[in-house]
Amino acid sequence: MTIRRLPPETVNRIAAGEVVERPASAVKELVENALDAGARRIAVQVEGGGLSRILVEDDGSGLAPDELLLAVERHATSKLAPDAAGDYDLLDIATLGFRGEALPSIGSVARLALTSRAQGASEAWSLMVEGGAVGRPAPAAFPGPHGARVEIRDLFYATPARLKFMKSERTESQAITDEVKRQAMAHEATAFSLEIDGRAVLRLPAEEPGPEGRLARLSAILGRDFAENALVVDHEREGVRLTGYAGLPTLNRGSASHQYLFVNGRPVRDRLLQGALRGAYADFLARDRHPVTALYLEVDPHAVDVNVHPAKAEVRFRDPALVRGLVVGGLRHALAGAAHRSASTHSDAALSALRPQGMGGYSPGPSAAGFSAWRMGGWNPVAGSGRSAVLPGLEGLSARAELAPGLSDPGAPFDFSEVPADAEALDQPLGAARAQVHATYIIAQTRDGLVVVDQHAAHERLVYERMKAQLEAGGVARQTLLLPEVVELDPAEAERVAGRTEELQALGLVVESFGPGAILVRETPALLGETDVAGLIRDIADDLAETGQALSLRERLQEVCSTLACHGSVRAGRRLTAPEMNALLREMEVTPNSGQCNHGRPTWVELKLTDIERLFGRR
Repeated sequence: MTIRRLPPETVNRIAAGEVVERPASAVKELVENALDAGARRIAVQVEGGGLSRILVEDDGSGLAPDELLLAVERHATSKLAPDAAGDYDLLDIATLGFRGEALPSIGSVARLALTSRAQGASEAWSLMVEGGAVGRPAPAAFPGPHGARVEIRDLFYATPARLKFMKSERTESQAITDEVKRQAMAHEATAFSLEIDGRAVLRLPAEEPGPEGRLARLSAILGRDFAENALVVDHEREGVRLTGYAGLPTLNRGSASHQYLFVNGRPVRDRLLQGALRGAYADFLARDRHPVTALYLEVDPHAVDVNVHPAKAEVRFRDPALVRGLVVGGLRHALAGAAHRSASTHSDAALSALRPQGMGGYSPGPSAAGFSAWRMGGWNPVAGSGRSAVLPGLEGLSARAELAPGLSDPGAPFDFSEVPADAEALDQPLGAARAQVHATYIIAQTRDGLVVVDQHAAHERLVYERMKAQLEAGGVARQTLLLPEVVELDPAEAERVAGRTEELQALGLVVESFGPGAILVRETPALLGETDVAGLIRDIADDLAETGQALSLRERLQEVCSTLACHGSVRAGRRLTAPEMNALLREMEVTPNSGQCNHGRPTWVELKLTDIERLFGRR
């Protein structure tokens, strides 16, 4: 076979297949260029899912006329500079872009119009690129004092085969929306706007740089519920800093699409970080539920490689164990500080469920004419109807009550002032227990509302936390296999498992190398009972290859503890005395993570008195 040198046009189209995978990829590259140029306002317009037209305008530093041609030339960039020796350090990247491939790749597969006015320049210039054919710069009109305006039309018209792999316009538009949102989350000091087919989708004003501005931007994108139920994360270790916000476990979703990760201001989708997230929330969520998070990692550029893929969505850390430990430790510290908190969204849902529906009208009380009859226990709003003035079942007290000292006549008027008030308990976060309903739920009174507690879910979490503490304090009990089991693996997998013998032994699993490609298992955790040893070892090998941690074994131990806690906790249907109910409330208040059960469901819901009064028309 003869080796041929490909023409530049073909080379550019091959490169475009990696850089510009879909319209959202083109938007990402153009927005990153604007941010690198110092833009404080970025406007994006999209038509036809981005395949018909994409327009990105910014107020950045702009380009001079002699730079327009260089901007559409492959591997020409302003973002890398040589050092004193003339070398370019690809581990010293302080910008979002640096490869110099975006504009030439887009121009090779679409019709590209680039208009710009450099800061301080009196005129603006434009350049056209069509299917890789570059025109000549020409003077043009530009509305702002400086910045750039990049318009893309007929994306992939020069590569018709790529068009066959595009999804629907709606799907591509949603991908663009997600990309703009991610960029906006990473850069709260820049204003963003997005229009799709003439409809305004996003209008995000610039926020003050810093945690408050970042939370305001996250609230505008993820909703007010996230801001109300997010925990502050701020952790640093060996020069690596983790900041951001993590949602309470009870604020969870069915997919991982609401997990936003950023490294040095760059949105990434990294398996290491996603695995760390899963590990941090493993104690609080079922495997099919995912937390809502926005985490920002600040790393020395020399400690992270962003040149893994042309799309720059993947990164590689020099010390992945440090980064993973920081993420897991930082999140668990924030979650432990949440104590008994639960997401407020459940209270809102409860109030919505309580609102009266299907009623033709609403009357806050009887008329003056029927008031005396109403006081006697029944109210007949139709005068002279002949119906009884007292409705059945309303002759006596409206509910069963424990009488205060000195009250012996069940039919006598009940004076609530005579019931001793536990002032100290009322001031506690979960209040004082007042009743148990359906032998399952505890009703507690606080100073400004009431709390409903699921007694089984709450006690399950308390028992689980107690078992975990005992497990960490005393180590994991082990059981010796009557016949040691040999598990055959790929040699590389066996080497990884054998290299973690000390860590596995601390978790109750005693293994040793048994020649190339085999692991000998001598002891297993007693908590697991009879288990599939070979399957466990293979799962651990997969975890070590993907995340560097034996997550499968940890999760199995946690799952067993969770099951034991479920069976050993107070069951629904058991009647509790007042002291037992109050003891449960007090223990919840001092136990970390007691706001949710082991599966991420809330253990209690609070209803404020003001909200209850609105239900009855008192406010």
